[in-house]
Amino acid sequence: MADQRPEPLRLGSTAPNFDADTTNGPINFHDFIGDKWVVLFSHPEDYTPVCTTELGAFAKLEPEFTKRGVKLIGLSANTIDSHAGWIKDIDEIAGSKLSFPIIGDKERKVAYAYDMLDYQDTTNVDSKGVAFTIRSVFIIDPKKTIRLILSYPASTGRNTAEVLRVVDSLQTGDKHRVTTPINWVPGDDVIVHPSVKNDEAKELFPDFKIVKPYLRFTPLPKEKTSAAV
Repeated sequence: MADQRPEPLRLGSTAPNFDADTTNGPINFHDFIGDKWVVLFSHPEDYTPVCTTELGAFAKLEPEFTKRGVKLIGLSANTIDSHAGWIKDIDEIAGSKLSFPIIGDKERKVAYAYDMLDYQDTTNVDSKGVAFTIRSVFIIDPKKTIRLILSYPASTGRNTAEVLRVVDSLQTGDKHRVTTPINWVPGDDVIVHPSVKNDEAKELFPDFKIVKPYLRFTPLPKEKTSAAV
């Protein structure tokens, strides 16, 4: 199936639409997105150790995503029936109550559409030699535009706090015409967007400081970010 891979997705690409069965019933992905943000994240297979810890963590953090108008949806290359049994283990281990949908993608159709496949590790295949999905993360905005793509190796668990931090950065940047510097968390100073000229910046950000002509910082209280929910 390697020759069926589509062109790689980029930041700014429209998220491919698809119909799929999930643990919460069938969906059309674009209809599922609606007017919300979405975090789509994939797993190679059910009952895998690292992914079990990840899904539990996402489930426990889901209320924070929901407050920000973000829907979570997982994907694993197994059947819905298999997912149902796995969810019981996840909730038992994490003390969670997983309620967001998990896509059943046993035929890897969604995985191929989103290029969630392991090219480097040729041993990462099932008993039929079909490549497992890698652990990818996509943040998609209400316009169905892909705003972030992350891919993790099988040995490394994801950081749910980082995914939430990026959501805060994107939503805050869209609202206030700012960008966020290294290690930013809500409440830290932000960077005035390059498209905002100094005269306009004086009106928008009275306390902004020019460090260099291309680097201008301004305070932005946490209460003005998407984390203030």
